[in-house]
Amino acid sequence: MGAGHCIGMCGGLIGAFSSQLPSTHGQSLLISKLKFLLTYNLGRILSYSLAGALVGGSANALGRLFDMNLYLIALRIFAGTMMVITGLYIAQIWAGVVQIERLGKLIWRVLSPFTRRITPIKTLHHALVGGMLWGWLPCGLVYSTLTWAVAANSAQQGALIMAAFGIGTLPALLSAGVAANALARCVQHRVVRLFSGSMLVLFGLQTLYIAIAQLS
Repeated sequence: MGAGHCIGMCGGLIGAFSSQLPSTHGQSLLISKLKFLLTYNLGRILSYSLAGALVGGSANALGRLFDMNLYLIALRIFAGTMMVITGLYIAQIWAGVVQIERLGKLIWRVLSPFTRRITPIKTLHHALVGGMLWGWLPCGLVYSTLTWAVAANSAQQGALIMAAFGIGTLPALLSAGVAANALARCVQHRVVRLFSGSMLVLFGLQTLYIAIAQLS
């Protein structure tokens, strides 16, 4: 349901990338492009998974320094709050989650020069590396999902959460172009956004309720 944000933020990037792809000898242009696009997105999902493993594993390590019950309750409250904020964004009620993207700009300033070394992308190897760099592009939805990876309190679970998020965004980014317009219209429909955003808010409130109940 974050496809609208994905298309708006990365649709131009993936569209430009797709238009510059080389054709592979003996293969149709469509198959060639799909190979590059899938490899590019695989790199992005690998970076998401790595980030999830890092924050989930770090949370687990920090948990050894504090009272585990209180620590997990604090993480649950944090994750529940971010679920509510993300739900409000998807429902187009409040766009505060986008402000979180500013946190990643410093990281992107360090990584962005490397993208110039591999563009234009001519090989699958370059597509994989480019996708991995793309995975660190500042994105509010990525950062909000990372808070759930933190709350997972496990490197393995954190990686799986972020991998699932990356796979969930795959249809939107593979369809960038003509098909993306139809998908964007669907996910931008007010009823769809309100329903999906409300569901996420309810999940967040449930998470907060469980955490508060544990405190008592």
